[in-house]
Amino acid sequence: MEILLLIKAAILGIVEGLTEFLPISSTGHLILVGDLLNFNDERGKVFEIVIQFAAILAVCWEYRAKLLSVTSGLMQKQEAAQRFTLNLFVAFLPAAVLGLLFAKAIQKHLFSPVPVALAFIIGGLFILWAEKRNHTVTVESVDDMHWKDALKVGLAQSLALIPGTSRSGATIIGGLFFGLSRKAATEFSFFLAIPTLTAATFYEIVKYRDQFHADDLGIFLVGSIMSFISAFFAVRALLRYISRHDFTVFAWYRIVFGLIVLATAYSGAVSWSA
Repeated sequence: MEILLLIKAAILGIVEGLTEFLPISSTGHLILVGDLLNFNDERGKVFEIVIQFAAILAVCWEYRAKLLSVTSGLMQKQEAAQRFTLNLFVAFLPAAVLGLLFAKAIQKHLFSPVPVALAFIIGGLFILWAEKRNHTVTVESVDDMHWKDALKVGLAQSLALIPGTSRSGATIIGGLFFGLSRKAATEFSFFLAIPTLTAATFYEIVKYRDQFHADDLGIFLVGSIMSFISAFFAVRALLRYISRHDFTVFAWYRIVFGLIVLATAYSGAVSWSA
């Protein structure tokens, strides 16, 4: 196994873990970093599938007590557990349906650095708008959510089918627009990631099953470990951060990063792929 390839795997694993649950778009970052590392071919797509699932496992571990409680509650037919599960299912549906309908077209036309950069900037502007408007909280915690609240967040999540938009950003900021508290919007985004990204992962595994090779086990392992560790710390850091701050810093990060990509693309300083 080439050392350089393992280093690339570690870098992309860290990028995936750090960005998957922050409102800055993991897909967008992976497209850009993968392009810079020349690791964005079919093999790279399979690698991204594996490290994404590792990031999901980090959230499952962080919220293992809640997930076990819900599972136990479902077996005992507890209303709170049933409502929580229904909310996740309702929120999951819009992106699942739209993804099946438009995934090929989106991947063909939008999975490249310049469209991603534009989505970065537009998403950043939406975050700034969300933070400047009056935020009236009607839902304090995820356990207080009604299925209608979940559906609204699910519709917001479907915007993240556009690479660079950010799944977590769409759900968190969408939640703020729809009356969720910062903590409720952020935690529901984490929980919603579990069915959404798990379904997407297994769909992609079936789609690219011929690209999986035993020779790639080393890079899968390195990337997955780095993704799990960095996602674990990113989730905890974000929860601490939002207890005292808003999301404005992420908005400016997106805008500046997007402008840098566009500037380097049109100046020819970086030979981004088409």
